[in-house]
Amino acid sequence: MPGLIRRSDIEEVRSRVNIADVVGDFVTLKNAGAGSLKGLCPFHEERTPSFHVRPQVGYYHCFGCGEGGDVFTFLQKMDHVTFQEAVERMAARLGYELHYEDGGQASDHGNRARLLAANAAAEVFFREQLATPAAQVGRDFLGARGFDAAAADQFGIGFAPKSFNALGDALKAQGFTELELTTAGLLSTGDRGNNYDRFRGRLIWPIRDITGQTVGFGARKLLDDEQDKGPKYLNTPETPIYHKSQVLYGLDLARRDIAKGKQVVVVEGYTDVMACHLAGVTTAVATCGTSFGVDHIKVIRRVLGDVDNANTSGLGQVIFTFDPDEAGQKAASRAFEEEQRFAAQTFVAVGPDGLDPCDLRLQRGDEAVRTLIDGRKPMFEFMIRRRLAGHDLETVEGRVTALRAAAPVVADMRDGSMLDGYVGKLAGWLGMELGEVRNAVRRAAFAAKEAPGKPAAGAHPSGQERAGTPQTTEQPAEPRGVSVTDLPIDPITRGERDALMALVQHPEAVGRDLTVRVLEARFVNSTLSVVRDAVAASLDDFEAPGWTDRIAREVPAPFSSLVRELAMAPIPQKADRLAEYCRQVVADLVDRDILRQKSELVGAMQRATADGDTTRWSELSRQSVALETERRQLRKE
Repeated sequence: MPGLIRRSDIEEVRSRVNIADVVGDFVTLKNAGAGSLKGLCPFHEERTPSFHVRPQVGYYHCFGCGEGGDVFTFLQKMDHVTFQEAVERMAARLGYELHYEDGGQASDHGNRARLLAANAAAEVFFREQLATPAAQVGRDFLGARGFDAAAADQFGIGFAPKSFNALGDALKAQGFTELELTTAGLLSTGDRGNNYDRFRGRLIWPIRDITGQTVGFGARKLLDDEQDKGPKYLNTPETPIYHKSQVLYGLDLARRDIAKGKQVVVVEGYTDVMACHLAGVTTAVATCGTSFGVDHIKVIRRVLGDVDNANTSGLGQVIFTFDPDEAGQKAASRAFEEEQRFAAQTFVAVGPDGLDPCDLRLQRGDEAVRTLIDGRKPMFEFMIRRRLAGHDLETVEGRVTALRAAAPVVADMRDGSMLDGYVGKLAGWLGMELGEVRNAVRRAAFAAKEAPGKPAAGAHPSGQERAGTPQTTEQPAEPRGVSVTDLPIDPITRGERDALMALVQHPEAVGRDLTVRVLEARFVNSTLSVVRDAVAASLDDFEAPGWTDRIAREVPAPFSSLVRELAMAPIPQKADRLAEYCRQVVADLVDRDILRQKSELVGAMQRATADGDTTRWSELSRQSVALETERRQLRKE
């Protein structure tokens, strides 16, 4: 049983890791000012970014769904690992040696780290096998498709020998157990309980997660073999680290160019991804043995930074390539059904003569692949023309039935100006009066709205509003703690909130003396006064790396979420004026408290005068002068 990691090591790893780098492997983050970064939340579907990361504090928080925590929490939720595994993973990333209580060892058996290590070792094995004489059939396959040894090396392609135990024996010799290899999906179990290599006599593509770690494999059958009656393409089964609905082949290579160029190209196969990248279309990705679905969209939107607001809506591009066969047409229909989940514009690129990117590159060169993508057509135009196909537009009956088929597609458009434009296009394609087409589209929109259980035309499938309209974010199912959004919006509460944000996020800018003084001030908002008391109880850790954590531990459990939100909320000030701003908002709160005390003293002095108590009046007068002196000094600072 492994020992617990020493607390000091945990804190050291936490302080050394830049949380923005880790989160950035999953989410495209943009500068939100004052040391804050933001992007689309990976924990719930949203169209406007409410997910914030503050590297200086070491926290992330989503103001939409309430998820938040540190780098270890993020890894636990994203990669489904234990806390100890998250710490070990970050320590390995840093090259930091962990120490364990009672001399224990790292928890490296049967967990994510071991499964990743097994896959990494298997990838090395497969790549080495590609150079053997037995792999000539694999090299021939690649060569026939225009891929040389350099391309195979770039994409990590390997070969699984025609053997039931070659891989298993090689990895067992490296210390991996049969349980680990079967859990990783590298070995399969037969009817009699015997384990054997899952991939045999096949060309192998490593499937990597967004961080570049190999989580599974895709394999193509090369031999007509009675011993391998499996499908043409065989993938790793579902494992603790491989979930095909959440993985896109090539995303590890494409993600930076996707984020930079605001474009992603979705192709249908591994060789298509290779062809696109080698031709210069470095934003290409593909699904892994499953159809394109909602989880893939979530991944793409986070990387693309697919934000839905007035400044960025429609700037991104999602381009689908489909084969012209029946399977490709079904794939196009499925993609169109999910189109409204994107704020970005969606397009379709169909190769000339029905060639996919791989065959197109092979027959016509790299430039033809780039031309394919450049010649993309809007998704709506593609789908409308599909609906028109098969109708005889030379007859009245054919035009009427074609209009009925295409009108619902136009009615479903979320952009009103685009809808008007396509009404005109559809009228032109059909050779019909504009008014007649517009009325058909209106009837289709009304029918969709009235259909039981079906969202209105233009409505987002998830239930959210269409692009450009006010958004509502999903709420967590379980009760949440106290939130900043629960606070009143009056000026006094805002002042107290802003002062606490400055104290929690930038104590070094406020300074210890001013912090001590403001903690003596009376807070009007009772919720924020709880946080103020926690700050006071945490002064021993003032400006220490664990300052925010200490405050969160001091408050009652329901208030810890409020502390995290105060630590994450963007401060409305540029970096060069941040320190001045933080000190000023805290000083303003002290100034307000001084005025309150002076007002109370004036009343007490009036009562002392009425009672003829000169001694009391003199004492109160000295206190009033002292407060005024403090106030003037505060303003000078």
